[in-house]
Amino acid sequence: MESMPREFLKGSSVDVPGQEKGLMKKTQLLDRGQWASKLEFLLAVAGTLVGLGNLWRFPYLCYKNGGGAFLIPYVLFLLACGIPMFLLETAMGQFTSQGCITCWRHFCPLFEGIGYATQVVIAYAAVSYIVIQAWAFFYLFSSFSAEIPWASCRNSWNTESCFEFDKANASSNWTAAANATTPATTPATEFWERRVLGISQGIEEIGSLRWDLALCLLLAWIICYFCVWKGVKSTGKVVYFTATFPYVMLVVLLARGLTLPGAINGLAFYLYPDPTRFGWTRVHKFFSPLGFVRGV
Repeated sequence: MESMPREFLKGSSVDVPGQEKGLMKKTQLLDRGQWASKLEFLLAVAGTLVGLGNLWRFPYLCYKNGGGAFLIPYVLFLLACGIPMFLLETAMGQFTSQGCITCWRHFCPLFEGIGYATQVVIAYAAVSYIVIQAWAFFYLFSSFSAEIPWASCRNSWNTESCFEFDKANASSNWTAAANATTPATTPATEFWERRVLGISQGIEEIGSLRWDLALCLLLAWIICYFCVWKGVKSTGKVVYFTATFPYVMLVVLLARGLTLPGAINGLAFYLYPDPTRFGWTRVHKFFSPLGFVRGV
């Protein structure tokens, strides 16, 4: 009777093919970090779908480019390219358990440059959008006052052209604005241009450092750092707020918009498209890069 191999006699020391490789991969995943639950991953994905572009830029461009005529090609492009590309990205990440740079090494190392290009685009977007976040903090801190500074012309930065719109007497407002020798500006416009931005007369006037905006920008970067400093462990906890709060605010804005005068006309503009605007070049120019390059 032939003797059995020594590996079968030692129950705890059997070398299963691929076992060492699997343990090594599991160790790497633990070191790299994983989502604590599926809910955190879903919230992180949902949070990326609602950003400043959805709340601030998209409604304006949608209205400017034809309303319903813009939404139809946008939704078609979303279904044809946006969602498939999103599923492709998530499938690659789930299959390789790697980032957007190293995941390409498992498919085609030549395409690793796509991952680097993605990081460059994200870095540029982060630098630009963090400034908008600093402006938002500035508005938030400025609102903690007895009188909102962008609601009146009684501030140090206001000019003689500042004009307060009186809701009680709309006809007199338009008459006064028409009879003014200089173009009338609203308090909100002057607060934005003269207080927040501090726009100079030209490029020859550099201006001075705005310490209040610099501190708001520093606060935005600090918050951003603490959101990602522990990887998905810290990000997974932050998304419970960042992914749900925008949707709550969207519902609030929707309810407020539906109660404003002329809401029916606005809904009709979005729901009843004008077929003649399908041929507008700027309509296709906008929704194509949004859907194809960034995956919506």
